Amino acid sequence: MRLVPTALAEVHVVESPVYADDRGFFTEVFRANEFARLGLPTIYEQDNHSRSTLHTLRGLHFQLNRPQGKLIRVVTGKIFDVAVDVRRSSPMFGKWVGVTLEAGDGRQLWVPPGFAHGFVVLSDLADVSYKCTTAYDAASDRGISCNDPQIGIEWPLPLGIQARLSAKDAAAPMLAAAELFE
Repeated sequence: MRLVPTALAEVHVVESPVYADDRGFFTEVFRANEFARLGLPTIYEQDNHSRSTLHTLRGLHFQLNRPQGKLIRVVTGKIFDVAVDVRRSSPMFGKWVGVTLEAGDGRQLWVPPGFAHGFVVLSDLADVSYKCTTAYDAASDRGISCNDPQIGIEWPLPLGIQARLSAKDAAAPMLAAAELFE
């Protein structure tokens, strides 16, 4: 396993070798001693799995009082995965990075606590699995608009196609009005 840096120093792509043959493929998703060597968490309190259809956009989500680090991978399909620094004291505040993840590519995205996370589905269907360093806490749940011009995320949607959003995500506040980390 190895870490591939992104434009945000604390957000990393975790790459594992993929061994493929005519039967399919094999890749390691998690091994505690390798994660420790890479400086990543080795204990996760919760695993989640979501299924979404083409052009569904989930996010941008974070937990304020019980911040979660998230390790995201795609089980089926393809997504564009995004992390946004939402720590007001950070020199990278409001900056974002996006990475394409596809089933079987041996890549995962590490999104540390203090970052909002979201993704848009680029395939007909996508199953996304992610590990969280802390358990979900509804009272701590927060979000910011995925279309905030201050952040300027370049979602890879075809011209004229609108992302499919939940009512909650569509009503999320802009970064300037959101309750964020100091």
